[in-house]
Amino acid sequence: MSKDTTQPIEKAVPYAKRWAALSLLCMAQFIVIMDTSIIGVALPAIKTDLGYSQTGLQWIFNAYVIVFGGFLLLGGRLSDLFGSRKVFMWGFAILTGASLLAGMAWSEISLNAGRALQGLGSAFIAPAALTLVLTKFTDPKELNKALGFWGAAAAAGGSAGVFFGGAITQWLSWQWVFLINIPLGLIVLVLSPGLLLKGTTRKGKVDVIGAILATAALILVVYAIVSAESAGWGSLQTFGLLGLAVTLFIVFLIMQKNKKEPLVPLSIFKVPNLSAGNLVMGLMAAAWIPLWFFLNLYLQQVLNYSAFNSGLALLPMTFMIMVLMVNVTGKLVAKFGFKATMIAGFIALTASLVLFSNVQVDGSFMIHVLPASLLGAVGMSLAYIPGTIASMSGAKPEETGLASGLVNTSYQIGSALGLAIIVAIVAAKNDRLQIDGATELAALNESFQTAFQSAAVVSGIATLIAIFSIRTLKNAEV
Repeated sequence: MSKDTTQPIEKAVPYAKRWAALSLLCMAQFIVIMDTSIIGVALPAIKTDLGYSQTGLQWIFNAYVIVFGGFLLLGGRLSDLFGSRKVFMWGFAILTGASLLAGMAWSEISLNAGRALQGLGSAFIAPAALTLVLTKFTDPKELNKALGFWGAAAAAGGSAGVFFGGAITQWLSWQWVFLINIPLGLIVLVLSPGLLLKGTTRKGKVDVIGAILATAALILVVYAIVSAESAGWGSLQTFGLLGLAVTLFIVFLIMQKNKKEPLVPLSIFKVPNLSAGNLVMGLMAAAWIPLWFFLNLYLQQVLNYSAFNSGLALLPMTFMIMVLMVNVTGKLVAKFGFKATMIAGFIALTASLVLFSNVQVDGSFMIHVLPASLLGAVGMSLAYIPGTIASMSGAKPEETGLASGLVNTSYQIGSALGLAIIVAIVAAKNDRLQIDGATELAALNESFQTAFQSAAVVSGIATLIAIFSIRTLKNAEV
């Protein structure tokens, strides 16, 4: 068979607007990632205005990541069936409307609802956007370059979220950390029809019930953990919620086993490294997100930083992540392999959390914040990409889309569960310290120390799993 008959048309005639389309898709990636980081420095202001409790604050984050993680696989499935551009635009329509609701929020419930809908929109956007990137660049060299810009957009979104969140909260109001999405979303919706191809569609069924069951089970687990402090860990409410969550998850697994077109074919878990890699990625998120969450609170509630100064204090960490992920991590993986690089990253992340566990009431940025945050940036940069590669290293070409969706889902679920558990530990510690006579400030500081210690334990467990359970595969792509 000749070369001409084996090459797809797209390679001979590349999509003329592919680089302009990539700019738009990178903007989408920037917005989705920014939405996870921009709220951090706004948390104390939101707490004051809407009357959130210290433990309730986590729902501003968790409402987003639970729905985002729970519906990611559904978003990918919808993209396959109805076309990537259509689902991409659906996602931005939902995200834009949800941002208006969150920005106009008048209560905890309305803000949490807005954040949940933002998560749903992002769950449609993320897989559709990545599919659009992959289908527009058929030349391997161009694709690698495009994916480099894609990764840089994600890192830039995290950095910009921290900085803009502080500036907007201090100089405008916390509402604008959500309202800023409206003009950005409208720009994307206006430009999408002219820059993005419609994409192919195919017949098939959508397992909406499966996605709802999985997401509902996760919400019940998180709510059971959060409410256990007041209801009691041995209470009927806690056991009832956890029992219902387990029941829903079992029903979900039975449905996936028996459906002809399941949301998650269970056979995918036979892929080498997939189960261990997803567990590692979930634990990574369960350590990293509490670090980011409690560091924001420590800077503002203990060191009395303004929202803007808190954002500035986190910029070195986020900027280093962006630089290392774009310029360094890939080279280290190519030279030493994904397993060795990932283990080095987890060791650095664990060491960072141990350093953070020594934060003080009269702490210094140069002593207690900067060194630990830079070390944490090194750890996250070296662990995240290799962890993703490890999770997908044994997948067949036809399984890579599902494997990628599972990795992202594991990370989001790990974020929610890790934060919920550590917040519950911190709340119990804070209450006990104040009952014992500690001042509010001293109790807060020691509770935050406990948060970082707990996250260090989680990161340490991830390190051990990476060492003993991740295999280096001969034909793994790096």
